[in-house]
Amino acid sequence: MSGERPFGVVLRGLRQQCRLTMEELAEASGVSVRAIGDMERGRSRVPQRRTVVALAEGLGLADAEREELLTVARVARPTRAVAVAGTAVPPRSVGDFTGRGRELALLREGADRSGAGAGGAVSVVSGPPGCGKTTLALKAAADLADLFPDGCFVVDLHGVAGPVDTGEALLKLLKALGVSERRLAQEDAQGQAGLLRALLGERRCLVVLDNARDEGQVRPLLPAGGRSLVFVTSRRPLSGLEDVDRLALSEMTQAEAVELLRRILGEERADAEADAVARVAELCGRLPLALRVAGNWLTVRSGWSVEHLVRRLADEERRLGALAAGDLRVEAAFELSYRQLTAQAARMLRLLSLVPGPDMTAAYGAALTATDVFDAEDVMEELVEAGLLQAAFTGRYQLHDLLRLFARTRLSREQEPGEREAAEDRLRTWLLDTATVAGRWYEPGYGAPPSTWQGLVPLESAEEARVWLENEAPAWLAALRGAAARGEHTRVVETADAMDWFASRSLYLGHWLEVFRLSSEAAAALDDPYLRAVHLNYYAQVLGPCEHRYREGIERADEALKYARRAEDAAQQGWALLNAIYPHRQLGEIRKGFDKARAAVELFEAAGDHEGWIDAVGAYGATLRDLGRAEEALTQHQRIVTFLSTPGCPVSGWTADTYSAAATDALGSDCAALGRWREAVGHYRHAVAEFQRIGVQHREAEALLHLGEALIELGETEEARSCLRKAVALGEVADSEDLKNVQSILDSLPAD
Repeated sequence: MSGERPFGVVLRGLRQQCRLTMEELAEASGVSVRAIGDMERGRSRVPQRRTVVALAEGLGLADAEREELLTVARVARPTRAVAVAGTAVPPRSVGDFTGRGRELALLREGADRSGAGAGGAVSVVSGPPGCGKTTLALKAAADLADLFPDGCFVVDLHGVAGPVDTGEALLKLLKALGVSERRLAQEDAQGQAGLLRALLGERRCLVVLDNARDEGQVRPLLPAGGRSLVFVTSRRPLSGLEDVDRLALSEMTQAEAVELLRRILGEERADAEADAVARVAELCGRLPLALRVAGNWLTVRSGWSVEHLVRRLADEERRLGALAAGDLRVEAAFELSYRQLTAQAARMLRLLSLVPGPDMTAAYGAALTATDVFDAEDVMEELVEAGLLQAAFTGRYQLHDLLRLFARTRLSREQEPGEREAAEDRLRTWLLDTATVAGRWYEPGYGAPPSTWQGLVPLESAEEARVWLENEAPAWLAALRGAAARGEHTRVVETADAMDWFASRSLYLGHWLEVFRLSSEAAAALDDPYLRAVHLNYYAQVLGPCEHRYREGIERADEALKYARRAEDAAQQGWALLNAIYPHRQLGEIRKGFDKARAAVELFEAAGDHEGWIDAVGAYGATLRDLGRAEEALTQHQRIVTFLSTPGCPVSGWTADTYSAAATDALGSDCAALGRWREAVGHYRHAVAEFQRIGVQHREAEALLHLGEALIELGETEEARSCLRKAVALGEVADSEDLKNVQSILDSLPAD
C-alpha cells in the first residue's frame, strides 16, 4: 500500500481482497454504501480519521494495515463536487393526484415529529426518472401547509439538467425568509448557511428541495434542529446524508395506475374501455410520467379509442417514441440521467437490457461485460445512484420495463452489432454453464463442482445450487430457449441432462415440461438413439405429473423404449417402462403398469442401475397394492428400506434420503390398505419429517395428505386438520390434484 496511490483505489483493492461487496462493508463498518462508492470512485473528499478507522475495522485489517490506510487518507488530496441551485416558490399540488397513500402517511410522520419538537425532520424521496417524486413532495407540502405558519417554500435545484451553484439556493431561501440584502452582504457562504440553519431552527417552515443532484448540493440547506421540515427529491438515494428519513419511490400499483388514467380521461370514457385502460397502465410500466403522457394523448385526441393507443404502445420498438405529448417525453427524462453516466456505466445499462429475467445480480453484469463481479457491482451501483437501476432486495437489481426499452434502443444505436452478439453469447454461456454445474449437485456421482471450475457465483453446497437454480430460472430457461433456437443441440441436451435429478426434487416449478421438450427435440436433431431415449424418458417422466397428459406420457415412454432398444441400453429400456407406470395407474390400466414394473425391475438388475432398481421396486410395490396385494407391496417397499440401510450401500446422500422417505411413505400406504391405521400414521409422520428435512416439498405435501387421511380414520380430526392446512400452505410447489383433494377433505371436516 502506498501513500501516493489515491485513497479510493487503495480502499477498493482492500475490499476486493477481502471479497466484500460494498453492501457487506457498509454493514460491517457503519459507513453508507453511497459514501463508500463515492470514495472508491474519487467523487468525494477523503474521509475523516474516524471514518477510516471504521472502514479498517469493517475490513478486519491488522494494526499495520490500518495505519497504512490512515496514512494514505492523510496525504491524499481532497476533491470537491460541483454544487447547484434554483429558486424559492410556494408549493403547488397536482389536482388529479392519485394513490400513494402509504407514502403520504410516511411524509406526514416527519411533520408530526417536527411539530412535537423532536428536532428538524428531513425526508429524502428518491427513485427513477418519471416515478412522481416531485408530484408526491408537492402534494404532501400542499396538504401540510397549514401546519407551517412561517412559510412553505420550493427550491428547484435543477440537479439533472444544468444545475447552478448551491450558494444561489441559499440566497433565494434567505431572501424568502425575509433576510435583508445588507445582512446577506455581511456573510460569506459559510455564514449564510449558518444563518439559514438558525432561521429554520427558530421558525416552523416547510421546504421542498426538488431535483437534488447529490449530498453536497443539499447539505448546507438542511436544518440542524428545530421544528422545520424538509423534503428532498432526487433520482439518487443521497446515501451520504445522515439522520434523514428515506422513501424509495417506484412505479404505482396497477390499481393506482388505472385510477390515474380514469381521472385524466374521465370516468365515463375510461370505464367504457376498462380492459384497454388496464392494458395501457401495464404498457406504461405503471410509471406516473408515462401514464400522464398516455392520458394526455387520449385527451387531446378525443376521437381515438383507448384500444387504438394500446395498439401503438404494444410495439416495443415504437413505445418510447409514442410516449410523448407536448413537452412531456418519457425518453427525454431518461436521457438526462443517461448523459451523466460514465462510459462504463452507460455501456452496462445498455447491456443489462439483454437480461431476460425480471431482476438480476451483479454476476449478470460481470458476464455481459467480461469483468469480475466486484467491478460489475461497482458499475451497477453507479446506475443505482443515478436512479436508472433499482436495488430490489439484497444482492438483486431491477430495471424498469420502460428503462429496459430505453437501454435497448441505445444498445441498437451505440453498440457495434458484433459486441452485442458477443455479450449475448457470454451471458447465455454463463447461465447454461452455471445451471449445469448447479444441477449436477443432485445427480448421483457428481455433487460439488470440480476444483477447476471458476464461476461468477458460489456453488459450494447443494443448497446454494438450489437457490441459484430457482431464483435464476427465468434467465437460464430463456438461455436454453436461445441455445435451442441457434441449433446448439449438444449444449441443450447437456444442460437438460444435468437437470434431471433436480427436476425430481422440484417437479411442479412449472418449466420442466419445456426444458425436456427442448432437449428431446435437440436429441432428435443429433440423431443419436441413446440420447433420444434419455431425453424422451425425461419428457415422459414430467408429462403426467406436471400436465396430467397421461396418454401422451405413455406414448413418449414407448418411443423412448424403441430408441433404447436400438441403442441396446438396458437401463434406458428400464426407465422407459418405468415412466409409463404412473400414467397407466392414473388411467386405471393397473395390469399394464404391473407388467411394466416387473419387467423394469429385471432390466435394472441386469444393468446394475441401483437408482433405477429402487424406483422400479417402488413402482412394482405400488401396482401390487393397486391389485389388492398390499402384504406383498409391503414386502417390496421394505426391501428398499433394507437396501438403503445396508452398510456400504452404493446409493447415498440426498438421493438415498429421498428414496428412503418415498419408501417410508409407501409403507404407510401399504399399512393403510391393510387397515393398520396406527402403523400407517407412524410411517407417514416419518415420511413428512424426512421430506421436509431434505426439501422435497411436493412429496411433503403428498405425505401430509396421506397422514391427514389416516388421522381422520383414527378419529384424530384436529391433528388431521393441522396436517392438511400445512399441505395447502405449500401452495404451487405441490401437485394441483393433491391440493384439490386436501381442500375437499378440509371442507368436509366439521367446523373448528
